[in-house]
Amino acid sequence: MTQPLTPATIAIVKATVPAIAEHGTAITTAMYARLFEDDHIRALFNHANQGESGAQVHALAAAILAYAQNIENLSGLVPVVERIAYKHVGYHILPEHYPFVANALLAAIREVLGAAASDEVLAAWGEAYWFLANILKAREAVLRSEILAAEGGWEGWRSFVVAEKIRESHHITSFVLRPQDGGPVLRHKPGQYLTFRLKPAGSPELKRNYSISCAANGEFYRISVKREDSGQGGSRFLHDHVHVGDVLESTPPAGDFYLSESPQRPVILLSGGVGLTPMVSMAETIARDHPGLAAHYVHGTICGETHAMDRHVRSVASSHPNMRVTTFYSEPAPSDVLGSSHDAEGFIPVDWLAANTPLHDADVFLCGPKPFLRSLIGGLGLAGVRSDRIHYELFGPADEVIAA
Repeated sequence: MTQPLTPATIAIVKATVPAIAEHGTAITTAMYARLFEDDHIRALFNHANQGESGAQVHALAAAILAYAQNIENLSGLVPVVERIAYKHVGYHILPEHYPFVANALLAAIREVLGAAASDEVLAAWGEAYWFLANILKAREAVLRSEILAAEGGWEGWRSFVVAEKIRESHHITSFVLRPQDGGPVLRHKPGQYLTFRLKPAGSPELKRNYSISCAANGEFYRISVKREDSGQGGSRFLHDHVHVGDVLESTPPAGDFYLSESPQRPVILLSGGVGLTPMVSMAETIARDHPGLAAHYVHGTICGETHAMDRHVRSVASSHPNMRVTTFYSEPAPSDVLGSSHDAEGFIPVDWLAANTPLHDADVFLCGPKPFLRSLIGGLGLAGVRSDRIHYELFGPADEVIAA
């Protein structure tokens, strides 16, 4: 059992809040630089999110500050702990990796804060780090044991054969993955993701998360990936170099963003662009398992060329008596026809949601790029939607989406 923090440690950590607020990003930048001096630790991370301007640097700085600010009352950090624990399961981060992070973090605090990082301050932050680390390790152990106990569960990396490769739109392609060993696969929660270890020829290994875009079936997974021209090339590798019959390696499904097994309220699914992937998994699950549930799926994209899986989604909805689908195009092409290719034009407005969906009685799930999330999450809050009924996922570290 994790021992509680001492009053002296709590007081010292609280006293460092102003310094962490001012220098947090510098500390996390220095921490990652030290961590990545070790090749085997460097290989654990998704480096698309790293770097001085990387989202992970800022997300971790915000998390450290939140920890210091809430050191006396950690109940508010429970969702953060859950998200981190799932990420660690996905990236196959194990208890033996934690000392490397501790050493890098404390060295970074000393480096950035200089004389202000006294032996007492470093000792307090060391105690605070291991207190949180032990909570995380305990939660990760539970998640791993649950995965291994379930049919089709596994630990670490498992090989999957690309059984189908389907072009869904100009930019998005789906990959149907079946286990190379022929066994069953863990039935994921709709909304969860897989973490892949990609090995482009002549390039460093890449780690990437991709949401599962089908309902759980025990036999295969489907991911639907947007090809990005920028970044380090995980999506380009999949689109351009991975073909039917090739093998990909993945850890088990993970993630704290998912539809409940027994939804108690109507569900509104909101997605922007390739943010549709976890929503398709949820929509398929609702259509199959919850015939009495009122569900609204509202999707926004640029135009018909970028609109993926439309026929599939509408086919799924047609099999459910209480599911409605509405699509907004922000920049419809001349070939797009209002009322045929799409239902409305512009971005998804909260006023429209209030008028056309049971907004204040529903659980609202959102996934998409940061501007999409920032606008809608803020708008839903201003419209009076309860924060505990707003659930969101973005592709990348979950830093301050609303305030950013």
